[in-house]
Amino acid sequence: MNDKKEMTARTSSVGADERQSLKYSNNSITDFAEEINDFEKMQREMLRQLDPSYLKTVSMKMLYNTVFDIQTPLIDGLLQRGTYIFAGSPKVGKSFMMAQLAYHISTGTPLWSYKVRKATVLYFALEDDYPRLQKRLFQMFGAEETDNLYFATECKTVSGGLEEQIRGFIGEHPDTGLIIIDTLKRVREAGDADYSYASDYDIVARLKALADSYKVTMLIVHHTRKQKAEDIFDMISGTTGLLGAADGAFLLQKEKRTSNAATLDVAGRDQQDMKIHLVRDAERLIWNFENSETELWKEPPEPLLEKIAQLLSSGSNEWTGTPTELCSILQLDIQPNALTRKLNINAGRLLNEYKIFYENSRSRSERKVKLSRLEQA
Repeated sequence: MNDKKEMTARTSSVGADERQSLKYSNNSITDFAEEINDFEKMQREMLRQLDPSYLKTVSMKMLYNTVFDIQTPLIDGLLQRGTYIFAGSPKVGKSFMMAQLAYHISTGTPLWSYKVRKATVLYFALEDDYPRLQKRLFQMFGAEETDNLYFATECKTVSGGLEEQIRGFIGEHPDTGLIIIDTLKRVREAGDADYSYASDYDIVARLKALADSYKVTMLIVHHTRKQKAEDIFDMISGTTGLLGAADGAFLLQKEKRTSNAATLDVAGRDQQDMKIHLVRDAERLIWNFENSETELWKEPPEPLLEKIAQLLSSGSNEWTGTPTELCSILQLDIQPNALTRKLNINAGRLLNEYKIFYENSRSRSERKVKLSRLEQA
C-alpha cells in the first residue's frame, strides 16, 4: 500500500514537471518562430536594397510613429539648428557680430531679449590674427573669459581637409554647438573661378551635411554685392545656389557706412522671417538691440502638454504606462494611437517648454510611454 502511494506521488510529480516543461517549450517555440520571422524580414529588406531599382521611402504612418531627435535652437527665436549664410558688405561689422554670437553661446548668457543655450563654439577667424582677436575681444567683453570658445586663424579648404579638421575638433569637444567660418572665400579652393550655381550649391551642401551629421549649427560668413535687389537676399554675392543649399540666411546692412545703425534681416526654413534694428556701441563695438519689426513668434498653447506637465508636477517626476492608461489618467477623449502620434510630433516642444523627456517604445505585447521630468539646472 505504501509502495502504491509512493508510486502515485511520483507519477503526479513527473506529470507536473512535464506540463511545466511543455509550457516553457511552447513559449520558446513561439519566440523562436518570431525571431526567425524577424530575421527573414531583415534578409528580404537587405536583398531589396541590393536591387538597382530600390527606392528608400518612408510612409506617412511611419513618420507619425517615429520620435525624431529633438533639435533645440541655440538662440530661441533667432538662431535655429542648421547651416546659415551670414552676409554683409565688407567692414560693416560682420566679424564683430560673429564674436558677439560666439561669446554669448559659449557662456550661455542671453543675447538681447533672446534665451541662449550654452555650447562650445569653434570660430574660424580666417581674416584675423591672434593679436587682433585678443584686442577685439577685450574691448567687447572685458576680462571675462570663457573656456568654451576656440579660435583658428588658418585651416584647410573644404576639398583639402577642412571636414577632417572639424571632425577632429568635435571629437575632442563633443558639446560643440556652433561653428563659424569667417569667411567662405577662405575655405574655397585657391583660384577657383567656377562660381556657378552647381559650385555654390555644392560647397554649402558639403558643409551643411557635415553640420547635420553632428547636429551643430554652422554660420558661413560671406559678402554682399553692390547692386540692390528687390529681394534683399539676392544681394548675397554669388549665385542663388548658396542660399538654396543653406537652411537660411542673415543679412547685416547699414543705410550709411558712417552710421552706427544697422538692420539684421533673418530668413530660413525653420526660422521666422525677421527684421531687427541694431545700434553699434562706438566704444565697446558690440551690437545693441533697438527694436524688431516682427514679434517673437510663439506656438499657441497645447492643452495635452499642459495636462502632462500637471501630471508630473502633482506627484512623481516620472510616469510609465500604456497609451490607454495615459488617456484614462488625463481624461482624454482620443484614441491611444492618436495620443502617441501627437506626443511623437510634440516631443521637442514638451522638452523645450516643460523640461519633460518623452519616450515611446513597443514590445511584442504592448506599447509603453515614459515621461520624465528633467532636473532643473
